[in-house]
Amino acid sequence: MKIGVPKEIKDQEGRVAMTPAGARRFAEAGHTVCIESGAGSGSGFADQEYLDAGARLGDAAAAWDNELVLKVKEPLESEYGYLQGQMLFTYLHLAGVTRTLTEVLLRQGTTAIAYETLEDSAGRLLLLAPMSAIAGNMAASIGAYYLARTQGGKGVQLGEVLGVRHGRVLIVGDGTVAQHAAQSAYGLGAQVAVAGLDPAKGETLRGKTGKDLEFFLSTPEAVAAHVKEADLVIGAVLRHGARADFVVTEAMVKTLAPGSVVVDVSIDQGGCIATSRPTSHSHPTYQLHGVTHYCVTNMPGAYPRTSTLALTEAVLPYALRLASRGLQAMKGDEGFGKALNACQGWITYKPVAEALGLMERYRAYSDL
Repeated sequence: MKIGVPKEIKDQEGRVAMTPAGARRFAEAGHTVCIESGAGSGSGFADQEYLDAGARLGDAAAAWDNELVLKVKEPLESEYGYLQGQMLFTYLHLAGVTRTLTEVLLRQGTTAIAYETLEDSAGRLLLLAPMSAIAGNMAASIGAYYLARTQGGKGVQLGEVLGVRHGRVLIVGDGTVAQHAAQSAYGLGAQVAVAGLDPAKGETLRGKTGKDLEFFLSTPEAVAAHVKEADLVIGAVLRHGARADFVVTEAMVKTLAPGSVVVDVSIDQGGCIATSRPTSHSHPTYQLHGVTHYCVTNMPGAYPRTSTLALTEAVLPYALRLASRGLQAMKGDEGFGKALNACQGWITYKPVAEALGLMERYRAYSDL
């Protein structure tokens, strides 16, 4: 199969969907790979490394003009013209954005396969997990940075000073993002509370951090009480492939003290904090109700080398299967099949159709 890897063009996005080692694996399996020149530079991979691995170089048009296109982030408007019915394997987050991209994918007959909805037999999101872990690690350190008075924050350090923990961090969610954010915040020396739905995860977190980490069941009343006392609120809610729920309301945000910080990692799926709106690495924050909001939609892009290595290791086995068998690779693998979001002009992942109000455009892939 002919495979293309375009350069990512999202703001300050340095990740790439294939390493030179991955290109070699495809070449050894008999596939041809076209990498857009410079696609790997942000992650520290030179064009010559791809050539040495058996790939060829081209411009953006050449990278997109293939049977299977591998990316990291969703196509932006300037890339819509390249969508010509090929298979596209990338993060799409269709439920968290406007209808426009979905409508383009349907109109162009793109076979859209989303990293974030692929599951294993246990229901785990294997291709989302590495980026969730990195974003969770980032959330605590970013929040700590913007809490500094010099950055417009309230001047509270997340840290242990002579045995006393300073700074209150509330993490809303109990998945991978939340677990890594909790470990990072606790490691900095903050007081950490986690709002979740699974008490067993709370016990696991205490075992990985410390017995004084607080875990409580996420109810509106409990979340509101903890928000009011927090210095940093981290949004880490995830619904598989669907839009995130607003767990933290605008009224709750208004109770935060001036100079507090919100980091909404859920923003790719629409955000779980009602006052969140997408931001970029170039313009990462805004102020609302006296609170600094950080809602960058490609957080792991800030650490492209680490992110690329973690992501491509997870994606490679599935990408190789697609290259060898096309959509037949999903037969007998229900979890892989859940990655298919659009095909033959139809939305094939129900949570996306529901989130966008496009159920009339939904059809199960088995019915096509």
